[in-house]
Amino acid sequence: MSYCDSCVVRNRAICAALDSNEIQALNGIGRRRVLEPGQSLLWEGEDSVLVANVIEGVLKLSTGTADGREQIVGVVYPSDFIGRPFGGQTSHSVTALTEATVCVFARTDFDAFAHDHPQLEHKLLQRTLSELDRTRRWMLLLGRKSAGERIATFLLEMSERLIEPGCAAADDGAQVEFELPFSRQQIADVLGLTIETVSRQLTKLKHDGIIDLPSRRAVRILDRLALEDSAG
Repeated sequence: MSYCDSCVVRNRAICAALDSNEIQALNGIGRRRVLEPGQSLLWEGEDSVLVANVIEGVLKLSTGTADGREQIVGVVYPSDFIGRPFGGQTSHSVTALTEATVCVFARTDFDAFAHDHPQLEHKLLQRTLSELDRTRRWMLLLGRKSAGERIATFLLEMSERLIEPGCAAADDGAQVEFELPFSRQQIADVLGLTIETVSRQLTKLKHDGIIDLPSRRAVRILDRLALEDSAG
């Protein structure tokens, strides 16, 4: 059985546009790779030599400042595509936040395959435009929203991306629980806040009965409509 036959995100990833014969051809140029938390797949500023589909786990996209500080600029989840096809340099590092499984392709092999399969290129364009929309929403989040609104928006996005599609609880507004792949310091870095502010805002949402915090990383959304209101 090929990797593609057993892929749990096949129907959601960019390769969903391919038929069975094309899937087998794609399988021939890809390989599975498991990353441990903290292990990097791509490094900022290096030539783009790899692209990948995320099968399992969560990874961060980060860039460094001149004085060595890290800024997390994005997060990728199962079924997301990472890397820079069609040449150029990698504009950010890609590092696993949790144990992750990725399907890795040499960039030149993937470019050649995509060139011969316009439907795959179309899927890539759709993903690129979706990422552009997400980036614009993130600019609004960082530029205009209050600390409380940032935390609420962040939790809503995490719930949407970390809960399996089709899950009844995720669809009908019932209580959902998920494990954050971030420490509170990383949440602060992502949202442009201090760790103290993150902790205060999470505690306030808990005190208001909107969420529960069963453990340091676990979040349970008790009232999704109230959380949406808090997100502005």
